[in-house]
Amino acid sequence: MQLSKPVGRNAPALKYDILSALAVHALSGDKHRQRSILRIVSLITTRYNWRNNELSIGREEIARLWSVDERTVKREMAKLRGLGWIAVKRPAVRGRVAVYELDLKQIMLDTSTVWPVIGTDFAERMGHQPEVEPSNIVPFAVKPPLAQTDGDDVWSAVQAALHGRDPELWSSWFQHLTEVERAGGVATLMAPSRFMADYIAQKWSGRILAAYGRTDPSIRSIRVEAAE
Repeated sequence: MQLSKPVGRNAPALKYDILSALAVHALSGDKHRQRSILRIVSLITTRYNWRNNELSIGREEIARLWSVDERTVKREMAKLRGLGWIAVKRPAVRGRVAVYELDLKQIMLDTSTVWPVIGTDFAERMGHQPEVEPSNIVPFAVKPPLAQTDGDDVWSAVQAALHGRDPELWSSWFQHLTEVERAGGVATLMAPSRFMADYIAQKWSGRILAAYGRTDPSIRSIRVEAAE
């Protein structure tokens, strides 16, 4: 997926697409997901500068918009940073509030499971590689292809298979994994954080297992643990 910058002639449609994906993703989850996404949507619609990718707002103002206390704001913003949806662009300094930026591509990748629910045209449109002028594209770095393995290193072959299927997904998630054990039909992987371990185990263990199946069919299940 290549996400055009939401400015120019097609900006309104792209903004609606992003907000639609967030809304439907929220409705497909429990009340906790719905509340979290409603909160980030409120920040996007009230304070987000699409052209500059800047969200300039203080914790006190966020608390007022969300009708919560500042402790809740701190916890919720940490959760959004953990998802990779939001990052601090410029920290708060005396007399000036923090400026955040949104990773719109990560947001769309994480909501991709609901695209077909919105419509096949939506899924095709969002998955399409648009032909636009280079100045209209937001560059997202993708790791270069992995080196070919000699067939003896199972984990390297699994990583190569994951990279080959989806370089962007590999760059966001799989490249951070290491294999710590492979025994008894179980491959144990290590992720750098508990959030990443739980997320990958829940959402991508099937894809990892399929990659193992092409290299070492004896592996029948995946376990993802956290380093911290």
